[in-house]
Amino acid sequence: MIKSKPVVLSPTSISNLQLESFESPARGEVSWYILFTQPKTPTSDLSAGIAICPARTGYLCSHHHSQAEIYYILHGRGIVTIDGVPHVVEKGSAVFIPGNMEHSVRNNGDDELKWLYVFPATRFGDVIYHFQGEKAKL
Repeated sequence: MIKSKPVVLSPTSISNLQLESFESPARGEVSWYILFTQPKTPTSDLSAGIAICPARTGYLCSHHHSQAEIYYILHGRGIVTIDGVPHVVEKGSAVFIPGNMEHSVRNNGDDELKWLYVFPATRFGDVIYHFQGEKAKL
């Protein structure tokens, strides 16, 4: 295990991160940048990144994972559905999603929907997404 230490990412280093997406488009029209995760960063206890849904058509299909998750909306407007209840979110909104609770995201706005996500997991790869009975590791 990598020893944890402070890490500061500059805007330039963030803009050079690789944009990732699901192998299966059936999981959503969403992409993300991973900011903090071992072994890419010498961090522990949390992993975090920025997710992006394109204007009007972007979405993240309904899923759950054992870890709780936090969203902080950085840009745009959309709907986060948690346990069947839709919540309108916009820039500045914060969302807490308990572990194992079904949730999804839909961008119904005219701008890109962008949010910071945070998991209580040292490695983002340890977060196992469950989509409609399927186990998928990112």
